Amino acid sequence: MITHKIALVLNKYACLIKIIPEVDSAGGRIFLVGGAVRDMILGKLIKDVDIEIHGLYPEQIETILSQYGQVNRVGKSFGVLRIEGIDIDWSLPRLDSSGRKPEVTIDPHLSLKQAFMRRDLTINAMGIDLLTYECIDFFGGIKDIQDRVLRVVDPVFFCQDPLRFYRVMQFIGRFEMEPDSLLTQICTTMDISTVSIERIEKECEKLLLKSQRPSLAFRWLHKIGRLKEVIPEVALLDGVPQNSEWHPEGDVFEHSMQALDASAFLVYNDMQTKLIMMYAALLHDIGKKETTKQIGGVWRSLRHEHVGALMVPAALRRITRKKDLISAVKCLVKYHMVPMQLVKSKASKSAYKRLACKVDLCGITLSMLADLCLADKQGRNGLSHIPLTSSFSDLDYFRNCIEKLGIAVAAEKPVLQGSDLLKYVAPGPKIGKMLAYAYTIQLQEGIVDKDILEKRVVSFFKKNKKIE
Repeated sequence: MITHKIALVLNKYACLIKIIPEVDSAGGRIFLVGGAVRDMILGKLIKDVDIEIHGLYPEQIETILSQYGQVNRVGKSFGVLRIEGIDIDWSLPRLDSSGRKPEVTIDPHLSLKQAFMRRDLTINAMGIDLLTYECIDFFGGIKDIQDRVLRVVDPVFFCQDPLRFYRVMQFIGRFEMEPDSLLTQICTTMDISTVSIERIEKECEKLLLKSQRPSLAFRWLHKIGRLKEVIPEVALLDGVPQNSEWHPEGDVFEHSMQALDASAFLVYNDMQTKLIMMYAALLHDIGKKETTKQIGGVWRSLRHEHVGALMVPAALRRITRKKDLISAVKCLVKYHMVPMQLVKSKASKSAYKRLACKVDLCGITLSMLADLCLADKQGRNGLSHIPLTSSFSDLDYFRNCIEKLGIAVAAEKPVLQGSDLLKYVAPGPKIGKMLAYAYTIQLQEGIVDKDILEKRVVSFFKKNKKIE
C-alpha cells in the first residue's frame, strides 16, 4: 500500500523523483511526514504533502531545490522552504521553545525521534523514508489508527499551543477516533481562551467540510464540559424536551446532532454552500431553548425559528468573521419551517415565489432551504444516533414545485425594468416604487407579458395621481 501511495505522490510531483536521490547523494535523508503519512495509512486521498529533510543545512537544501524553481524563503526562520508553483512544504528538523511565539532552533542532525516528538498526536508523528519506503513510527501511531485512538506524543509540548485542542476536536469528527484518558484529561482542563477566531474558524471548517459524522466532535466537547465555551447556544439544547410524536430521537441536542450528520451526507455544488448548510443544520433549532413550553400537555416551541435566527449572529461570531456566511445561516434558520408550512397549507404559486425573493436577498436558495428541511427531517432517528436516510413525500412535493416554477436556485427575475418607465417619469424614487409594484403583481398574478405589466403599472399610478 505504501509503495502504491508514494508512487501516486511521485507521479503528481515529478520533481520529487529527482530531488530524492540528490538529497541522498548530498548525505541527507528525506521523509514524507505528518498528515500525508496518516492519510496514507487511513487509505485516504493525500492532499497536503510535507517533506522533512535530515542531515543537510538550509543552504544545502536551498541549492538543491532552486534547480526546480524560485525558492520561497518566507518560512526559512521556521525551517520551512517552498518552491514557487509546487505545493510542497520542505522542512528541516527543529526544536521549539515554549510559549505561543516559540523561538525556533533548526538542527539538521536532530535525531528522528526528537524531531517527530514535536508533533501533537501519535497519528501525526510518523514518517516514511522516500528512498527506502521504511515507515518510522516511534510512538505507535499505526496501532492507534488501527485502534481508532487519539493519543498525545508529549503532554508538555501539546499544552504549549491551545490550538491543538481544536485540532483534536476536528480529528474526532474527521477520523471518528476517540481520545484516550490522558488526552481527554488534558483537553478538559487546558486554557483555550487565547486562541484567535481565525484559527478556530479554520479548524471548525475542516471539521464540517471533511467529516462524515461531525456530531462526534460536538458530543465530545459537551461530554468534557467545553461546548459551553465554544458554542454555548448548542450546549444549552441538552435536556430541552420535544414532542415525541414528531421527535422520537429525544431532546433538541440529540436532534441537532443527527441533523448535522444528515447534512454532512448531502451533496453540494461547492464547499462554501456546504459550510453554510452545515452551520445552519447545527443551529437551526437553537431558538427552542427560549421558546419551548408545555401547552395542553404537549411540548411546543412556537416561533423558535424567529428567535433562533436572532441568536445566530452571536453564536457564529465566536467562530467566524464571515458576515455573508452569518447572514446566510441566519436566513436559513429563520425560514426553515416555511417549506413544509407552504405544502401543508396548499399555498399558491405566488407564496413560493415570494419566499424565493426573501431568501434570495440573503444569498441563499430554495434548494438550500429544502436541503436543510431534509436534514431536519432525517435527524429524528429514535433507535440510533445515526440519522435516517429516507425521503419524504411532502418535501418531494416542495422540490417539484420550485423546480416547475423555475425558482429552485434563484428568485424569478422582474419582467419590467427601469428603462421601460423612463417615457412616463424622470429618473428618481418614483421609478423604484413603480418597479416594486410591478414585481409584486408579477409574482401574485403570474403576469410575465411586459406590455400588459407596463400598462397595469402606469394605469395604477396615474389613477392614484402618482405620475405627473
